Formats: sequence, C-alpha cells, structure tokens
Amino acid sequence: MTAARRLASALHRAWLRHPRWSLALRGALAAALAWVVAVLAPAPFSEYPYYAPLGAVVATAGTLARSARESLQTVGSLLLGAGIALAADAVLEPGALSVALVVGVALLCAGWRVLGDMGVWVANSALFVLVLGQGQDAEYVGAFAGLVVVGAAIGMAVNLVLPPLPITPSDLALGALRDALVVQLDDLAGWLDDEGPLDADEWERRRHALHPTIEGARATVARAREASRGNPRARRHGERVRSQARRAEVLGTTAEVVDEVVRLLVGWEGTGRDDVALGPRLRPELATALRSFARALRDPEHAGDDGAAEDPGADFARSLDRLRDVVRDARTRSGDDHLVAGAFVVVLRRGQDVLTG
Repeated sequence: MTAARRLASALHRAWLRHPRWSLALRGALAAALAWVVAVLAPAPFSEYPYYAPLGAVVATAGTLARSARESLQTVGSLLLGAGIALAADAVLEPGALSVALVVGVALLCAGWRVLGDMGVWVANSALFVLVLGQGQDAEYVGAFAGLVVVGAAIGMAVNLVLPPLPITPSDLALGALRDALVVQLDDLAGWLDDEGPLDADEWERRRHALHPTIEGARATVARAREASRGNPRARRHGERVRSQARRAEVLGTTAEVVDEVVRLLVGWEGTGRDDVALGPRLRPELATALRSFARALRDPEHAGDDGAAEDPGADFARSLDRLRDVVRDARTRSGDDHLVAGAFVVVLRRGQDVLTG
C-alpha cells in the first residue's frame, strides 16, 4: 500500500470515528447555501440574511428523523416568541419592564412539552423582535421567521442528501464497554482467588467507575438507532445495524449481571463479615465461572491450550453447572440453605442466556 493510500485510509477511519466532523461539514454547507439564498431573496428578506443560516444549523445538528421534528419545533418557538414580543410592544413602552415581562412569559412558554428542547428559542426570538424590530415589527417578524424556515428546509435537504449514521462510534463505545466488563470479571475472579473476601470500599469504587462507560455506550447506541430511522444509508448497512443492536442488548444485560455480582459480593463476601456467603470452598468455583464468563464475552472463538477450537459459551455453561453442583453439595453437607451462593448461579445464568440467545 502506497503512502497516499495509507494516509487516505487513516483519514477515512478518523472520519468514521468522529461524527462531529461530518456534522461540521453538513452544517457549514447548509449555512452557506442558506446565506446565498437569503442574499438573493427580495427585500425585506435580503436585509436580514443571517437568520437563514441559523435555521440551517438547527436542522443539520441532529439526525435525519430529528432534524425535521426540531426544525418544526424551532419555527414554532420563534413564532411564539415573536407573538409574545408583539403583544408586549403593543401595551408597554420599550424599557426594563417590557424586557422583564417578555422574558418571563417566554421562559414560561419555553417549557411547553410540544416544543421539546427547542423551547429555548422562545426567549431568544422574543428578545430579537422586541429589541431589534422596533418600528418595523411586522416586517421584521416576517423576515425573521421566513428566513429561519427557508434555512431549516435547506438544512433538512442537506441531511437528506448526506444523512448521518454514526455506526462506527457506536461500535467503538460497545467495544470499550465489553473490554471494561471483561476486566471487571477477570479482576473479580483474581481477587476471589488471591485475596479472598472483597474490600467493600474498593469494589464500590470500581462498580461506580464503570457506570460512565455503560451510560456512554447506551447514549451512543441510542443516537445511532435514532439516526437509522428513515435513513437510506441504514438499508445499505442493515446487517451491521442489526448486529450492533444485538451487541447492545447483550452488553446491556451483561453490565447489569456484573453489577449485581459485584453488589452481592460486596454485601455477602466482604472483608467485614464473619458469615460470608461462599467461603474458601465455593470461592474458587465462582472465580472459575467469572473467568469463563469473561472469555465468552471477549471472544466468539477461543483457542484452547491444545490448539483445538473451544467454544467459550459452552465452557461458561459447564462452569455454571459445576458451580450449581458444588453449591448443592455444600448445602447437603452443611445443612445451610446457601441462598446467596445460589443467587450467584441464577444471576450468572442470566448472563449465559443473553450470550446464547
């Protein structure tokens, strides 16, 4: 591969990893087109060309499905804000009182559910019309709202031609989550083997430290899922989109399983307890099951020590069966119920089900 091709490949990978770059390109293109259209429009629209790029940026800031909804919400917010300003201007002289009244009413209306996140434009619009539209209210409002509508239409058209579909960032986020869960499982197993009972404070910190990775992956996958709605590119990448949805389901359930395992271990196998749930006999079996879980999560196939292909999912199932049998035997020998030890089997079985489902 030549240096030029390697550079092009590296740039393409970077482009896919950072959807903000394509967002910037779409926004810049839509804003420039909206500006040109506004400048060429007849008066009074051409006197306020900067409002057209505003509508374009709003429309290109989200996914294809969201851009249409948010454009309508933005236009509705602008018109509502303009109406509030016109009503205040009709009964009050310009000044602090009129500004306070307009902003107060606009902020109340901004919480209207139908406007969604675009409700923030109600107050902006009201202030623009109140302060900048003095003496030419009707003309200013018409140009302001009209240009934003035109800009939003151009932005939606650009999104339709260049629809965003951030699959690669979602893949990366899911990969990071999988790696974090594998590390957590391996560390838990190693701690049970080498250290015995868990240090509650240490593992509570680790448990909470995993939450940002979980939430980040969920948010990224949710954005990709939303971007695929009505997106023509989603049809070309249908298998990848479906595979990603499956991975998200598996890792989401796995994260819940790992969190519950840590919570049970901290609560019932902590260093401060005299009546631990597992003890020296059951701890190694749980550690083995956790390592098998980590392997099944990490690799669809795993080479065994003898070079033969080994199914990590089957190995995980066997380790769970072994843990169940050992818990049953301990219950029979001691006469204790070992309910918490059994709970580990139930929780981990849920992880096995989602991996093989």
